[in-house]
Amino acid sequence: MVQLYLVRHGETIENAEGVLQGLMPGNLSEQGKEQARVLGEELRGQHFDVMFVSDLHRTVQTAELLNEVLQLPMIKTPILRERDWGEVTGKKIADIDTYDFPPSVETVEHVFERAATFINMLLHDYDGKRVLAVSHGLFSRALQACNTGKTIREVSCMENAEVRLLELIQPIVLQHRETEETGATAN
Repeated sequence: MVQLYLVRHGETIENAEGVLQGLMPGNLSEQGKEQARVLGEELRGQHFDVMFVSDLHRTVQTAELLNEVLQLPMIKTPILRERDWGEVTGKKIADIDTYDFPPSVETVEHVFERAATFINMLLHDYDGKRVLAVSHGLFSRALQACNTGKTIREVSCMENAEVRLLELIQPIVLQHRETEETGATAN
């Protein structure tokens, strides 16, 4: 079993503006920086073996602020990146059709494949460990859904700088999904 403490990055300027960030770097707002500092203090004294971090700027910024307190080995990885929103990246969520995305948008199936790959890697390489992972809104929901057999829509949105504990017990084998879920949020 792996105890995965999943963290969504702090608020970004783009979150506050309702922009679909996807693979954009993103910039923590002053509130987002403070959220990360507060979370670091809340996690002070807890033991973690390692921290995995999406390699996008907003998550790296969040992880660096957490690490001012936690001092963990940090592994940056593209597997924890947010969903690639393709040609709608950078647009305001209110201005797009969240039920009919263009083909350039990463499929939910691919997001679930990345989530399953991460979970299975942790189970193989970090069994018995406590892992902290800093990622993004939709991808964090996909990790939780993948671990519980739910859909993304059945997993509540995470607030910025929120942490949730997932107990990873068994490897993930994905089943084909009949319908695509969008899960669009200002991530």
